[in-house]
Amino acid sequence: MYDDGTTGLDVTTDGLPEWLMPVARAALGVAPEQLSRFLPPKSGGGRQSAVLILFGEGERGPELLLMERAGSLRSHPGQPSFPGGALDPEDGDPATTGPLRAALREAEEETGLDPSGVQLFAVLPALYIPVSGFVVTPVLGWWRRPTPVAAVDPAETARVFTVPVAELTDPDHRVSALHPSGYVGPAFLVASTLVWGFTAGLIDRILHFAGFEVPWDRSKEVPLDWRA
Repeated sequence: MYDDGTTGLDVTTDGLPEWLMPVARAALGVAPEQLSRFLPPKSGGGRQSAVLILFGEGERGPELLLMERAGSLRSHPGQPSFPGGALDPEDGDPATTGPLRAALREAEEETGLDPSGVQLFAVLPALYIPVSGFVVTPVLGWWRRPTPVAAVDPAETARVFTVPVAELTDPDHRVSALHPSGYVGPAFLVASTLVWGFTAGLIDRILHFAGFEVPWDRSKEVPLDWRA
């Protein structure tokens, strides 16, 4: 498990590759309203959680780490997502370093990555997922020293995979997801799956504010299964 041995965690842009700096700069000034229309309840309710948005550089260039939830799960079965989950008491204060520890801990538990090879470089404003009641803090990381990853528990995770940023920005891979509830949002047809919902929304906003976005046809819709 990750333990930095201090009372806090370093969040620094030192040594980031130049291509990742636009993401770091965008994260500094983005407001929660610019990321989602669903914001944490003013009452302070909701279950505190965190996700790790981990950028790396592989054989296909800059890439993003994702995972696919097991199809047997009650919540969001089979849906691609970032590694992450609810804060545990030992993660610490949700208002300070708790989300940082939770994001790294959950990523290690779900994908087997070595947290010591991850450099945290930014934290986005907390957002809300109404359907599950989670208050989610997105934590951005640079995979400075990559290690092998795979689904640690098949009952929780179907697979772990990376997607090149070039594929995420390619207009041919971009669609609008149409949910039976009437929800329409950005989605990505990559890695033999459809990335949609909260995860796709964050990717979409990061690409946009970092200046990576390429114009795409938002009228191209893909209907979601009624169980999604």
